[in-house]
Amino acid sequence: MGDIKKHRKKYERPYKPWDRRVLEETNRLAGYYGLRNKRELWRMSFLAKKYRRIARQLLAAPKSESWKVEPIIKKLQDLGILGKDATLDDLLDLSVEQFLERRLQTIVWRKGFAKSPYMARQLITHGHIRVNGRRIRQPGYLVKLEEEDKIECLHPSCLEVEKEVR
Repeated sequence: MGDIKKHRKKYERPYKPWDRRVLEETNRLAGYYGLRNKRELWRMSFLAKKYRRIARQLLAAPKSESWKVEPIIKKLQDLGILGKDATLDDLLDLSVEQFLERRLQTIVWRKGFAKSPYMARQLITHGHIRVNGRRIRQPGYLVKLEEEDKIECLHPSCLEVEKEVR
C-alpha cells in the first residue's frame, strides 16, 4: 500500500478571520476568482507565505548556500508566477493573486472558454477541460506556462462562449 506519510496541513487560517478587513479581502478574492470556500484561498496564501519565508531564510544564509535559490526561482518561472529576470528579492514580493491567476479555473475563464469563473469551475469538475491531452478535474491545478497553450475544451458551450468573446 505504500509508505505511510505524516499528514501536513496545506493551509493556515488567518489569526483573526472575523476581523472586518480580513473578511472583506477574503470575500473579495473568493468572489472574484470563484473559489468554493475560504480554504482554497488560504491554501494559495500559504504557498505565497512559504516562498516568502524561504526567501527570507536564504537572504540570511551564508553565501555557500546560494545554490538553493536557483531551483526555487526556476520552479516559479515555470509556473509563470515570476518573470524571466527574477531574483531573490522578487520572491519577497509574491502575493496571493499571483498564485490565484495560475489556477486552471482562472485560466479557463480568462481564455474565454467560460463566461464566469463559476462556469469554468463547473466545466473542469465535469471533465470537459483537457490540459496537454489529460483530463484535469481539479480547478486548483496550477498550470505551467508550457501547458497554457495546450488547454482545450470538449464541451459544445465552450465554442459558443469563445465565439462571443471574439
